[in-house]
Amino acid sequence: MGQIRLVRVYEATEGHPRHDEVAAIASGSDSPSVFLVDRVWPRGVSKGSLPFDEWVKDVAPTTDLRKWFGHDPDKFGEFSERYRAELDDGGAAARAIVAAAKDRDIVLLYSAKDEEHNQAVVLRQWINDKR
Repeated sequence: MGQIRLVRVYEATEGHPRHDEVAAIASGSDSPSVFLVDRVWPRGVSKGSLPFDEWVKDVAPTTDLRKWFGHDPDKFGEFSERYRAELDDGGAAARAIVAAAKDRDIVLLYSAKDEEHNQAVVLRQWINDKR
């Protein structure tokens, strides 16, 4: 079982601290291993500057849930429950990430400022529960 790393998009872009680490994983033989898990492309980031294998929009929370949550830490508990329910009802994209995490290390890229209260935190726990 591989490790699941969470990395902010803005730390993984070219010229930033974790770019080389993420780029090495993205270019490895075990692709896909680096997944962008935001529904909306991160503001101010060009596609060429971000090392990733797949942008899995369908794994991100629905627009309605994302807007309801609004990154309010007080809503995180309920957000987590609702998002996990969406993931349970999800399709092939969610299953593909679970399958990848069984075999190798993966990276989940996200753009939220709050490193403790975001969809990638919930997604990592959900993946761990499924594998």
